[in-house]
Amino acid sequence: MIVQKISREVCIKTVMKQTLSTYKQKKILILAADCNPEWHSLPALVFKYVIELSQHVEITLVTQIRNKANIDKLILQNIDIVYIDTEKVAAPIYKLSNIFTGGPNSGLTTKVAFRYPSYIYFEWVVWRRFKKDINAEKFDIVHRMSPMSPTIPCPIAKWNKTIPTIIGPLLSSPAWPKEYKSEKMGKREWLYYFRDFHRILPYYRSTYKNSAAILAGYPHTIADLPKAVLPRVIDFSEGGVDPEEFPMPNKIIHKKITILFVGRLVPYKLPEVLIHSFISSLFLQQHKLVFVGDGPERLRLEKLVEDNNLSHCIEFTGTISQKEVGEIMRNSEIFAFPSIREQGGGVITLAAMSCMALVVVDYGGPSYRVPNGTGIRIPMDNKEGLIISFCSALEDLIKNPEKILLFGKAARKFTEEHYSWSVKVKNTIKIYDWVLGIEEDKPVFRK
Repeated sequence: MIVQKISREVCIKTVMKQTLSTYKQKKILILAADCNPEWHSLPALVFKYVIELSQHVEITLVTQIRNKANIDKLILQNIDIVYIDTEKVAAPIYKLSNIFTGGPNSGLTTKVAFRYPSYIYFEWVVWRRFKKDINAEKFDIVHRMSPMSPTIPCPIAKWNKTIPTIIGPLLSSPAWPKEYKSEKMGKREWLYYFRDFHRILPYYRSTYKNSAAILAGYPHTIADLPKAVLPRVIDFSEGGVDPEEFPMPNKIIHKKITILFVGRLVPYKLPEVLIHSFISSLFLQQHKLVFVGDGPERLRLEKLVEDNNLSHCIEFTGTISQKEVGEIMRNSEIFAFPSIREQGGGVITLAAMSCMALVVVDYGGPSYRVPNGTGIRIPMDNKEGLIISFCSALEDLIKNPEKILLFGKAARKFTEEHYSWSVKVKNTIKIYDWVLGIEEDKPVFRK
């Protein structure tokens, strides 16, 4: 009889949990200062995340006024949007950070440091606007999605004593490899030497102490977090993709194979490794290398190509639309990405969905985006070593085109299974259920 009683109580408890999770549509207050459908990289990714999540929960999105023009072009359902105008503080700080870093495409660590005061002000304005609603439990959860930097605190985690606060996905840069001190200085990352200073700034400790869950992308981000919060940390990538936007391409291996690089032309991405690979290989020069993107390194790279008479096989497109990027990827065979300090590598997701053979440096985010059997991971080395390794890997793929097809199909399969928005949203709901006490066990998505 005792066993029957316990079993009955367990069944009732399980049914109640399922009822709460399934039939009560959760109300989520999302803070996303960086959220813009027309901007590249993380702001566009965050916007897509919010849209996909809104199909399953009720969302009030709080974002910066600078995103209004692009967001308001769209008709959104199940989302209330509140725009916060903090430009009187944010705009002059942004201009100052560009002066110190040399422009918008360099010194990202330094830029994050400059952003600290303006973001604290953003959350203070948000708190004044929503304090009563949060205390009255008109929302179930506060979820700070962006900024993604773990160095930028979330003061609302401290001020909010009523409902759970979640932060993330957080994404940090892995440490500079010892082989690349010159690239660090070339990127104007002088504040890198003070990278732990943020730990003593106001609200840093309270952010992690009071957050119900911390979503962190990749082990290098988790390693940057306070050890005491690890029981509440969930390994959760920032990446996401809609398979319907990437129909399975009919991959054709052309006689003249295209090797593609997509990204900002900045020192730490080491685009010149690919150019030097072509310089050192007459075989590669029979094929094509295309750089998509722009940045402070472009003029130097173009001169390197011109000086070595390689304009016939190496070209630069500059910045192009996401639609054009997708088209080039579908018609290219190999994606080569020699970045030596990549946070996540979202562009690898797009290349994988285009069934490209992936060649990356085995460090940071790309190490996890390209597991065994889905591409080639080049061990970290100095620049000369990477040139030799990339040259060898690219030559091998071109000489064995069946590997390109096998790697491409495997990369797409892995990416669909782990980075599809449907998977990401399902996992997010599991996290919400956990912090609300609907589920007892902390969800684990990467073992």
